[in-house]
Amino acid sequence: MTYFDYLSNEQKQKIFFLPPTQEPLDLNKATLAHALGATLYMPGTSHRAISKIMNNEIPGLISTVICLEDAVDDREVDVAEKNLALQLKGLRRNVPDGMFPINEKGGALPFIFIRVRNINQFKRLTNSLGPALSVLTGFVFPKFNTGNGYEYFEQLVKINKQIGKRLYGMPILEDPEVIYLESRTIALLKIKKLLDDYKEIVLNVRMGATDLSGLYGIRRSPELTIYDIAVIRDFIAELVNVFRRNNGEYVVSGPVWEYFSSGQRVLKPLLRQSPFQEQFGQEGQRVRYNLLCCYMDGLIREVMLDKANGLIGKTVIHPDHILPVQALYVVTHEEYCDARDILANGGNGGVSKSVYNNKMNESKPHTFWAQRIMKLSKIYGVLNERYDYTSIIYEGEKLHCIEWSDGGYQS
Repeated sequence: MTYFDYLSNEQKQKIFFLPPTQEPLDLNKATLAHALGATLYMPGTSHRAISKIMNNEIPGLISTVICLEDAVDDREVDVAEKNLALQLKGLRRNVPDGMFPINEKGGALPFIFIRVRNINQFKRLTNSLGPALSVLTGFVFPKFNTGNGYEYFEQLVKINKQIGKRLYGMPILEDPEVIYLESRTIALLKIKKLLDDYKEIVLNVRMGATDLSGLYGIRRSPELTIYDIAVIRDFIAELVNVFRRNNGEYVVSGPVWEYFSSGQRVLKPLLRQSPFQEQFGQEGQRVRYNLLCCYMDGLIREVMLDKANGLIGKTVIHPDHILPVQALYVVTHEEYCDARDILANGGNGGVSKSVYNNKMNESKPHTFWAQRIMKLSKIYGVLNERYDYTSIIYEGEKLHCIEWSDGGYQS
């Protein structure tokens, strides 16, 4: 499994200075944590979720979460559990022992996670799945806190011993105590201490921005980003402050983007015309128009702000979101050159002029940033000079036609 494998060799040679890695993305935890990209949520009631994965029907999909919590009606929990168990056991029968799961076209399957509702369901489900657990990469723990967190991870440790494989946990922070002013700092520090005890199986830290916004009766419009919602912006700042320090790095993922088709616009679009028109002409304008019609400009802006704040990875609810999100994680030629020069100094200090002659690179304060850029450059690749994310979107758009149904959306 590699990023942008739907592009031809000719397209890749044109776009990339360094192509995405051909090595396994789960080679180690640090690589996998940065490599989830746009994680597509699919409801546990979908009868075709696994077959879509097996048949490679969702171009660019690297990671997916089969959701048994918010995506499932309370009255359909039992049906969803049985449906999921049936599909996973069927998938397991198609995977020989010791083999990496592959899809119908011979490519590697995406990383599959299950989002459970609560600790009781987690225990029940993992006990019933048996050998089918081996096709999973891990689990998502909603409304994670110090009251349920130890039990979640102790059960995960027990499962890993039983199946002889490392499955990961991804906690979602969305309880009132992590955002209310009077409790959030203490709550986040306690959760950090808990996760430190299980660090080897904590893949990343996720946030439930929708649930947290709901506590205040707030919902962002498609023309705004989550960073325009002050109370969530403050929460993200504190989350980064606690979990993204360079002496004990956790990967923190960006919040879900929930819009997938357009309505009536009030504000100006967030995508400039020139990057599309100057490089791709009239066809580029058409691609830009399609992005605007689906409010992708808001999504693109939000991912840029995620990156600026140290977040990597994004929860998405529509397959059309995968391409633009992952295109933005490709490292630019300028970023790569800066990171390479900073690390070449060996952390000895000093300042040097950027290869692009537009900034200073200061070795000591920029080292942590440069190390992360090099991680991302290996996973997602490095763009050729004078290329940017619009190049990948444009090339991918020509191949990107998805019919999305059965518990999802049409595009």
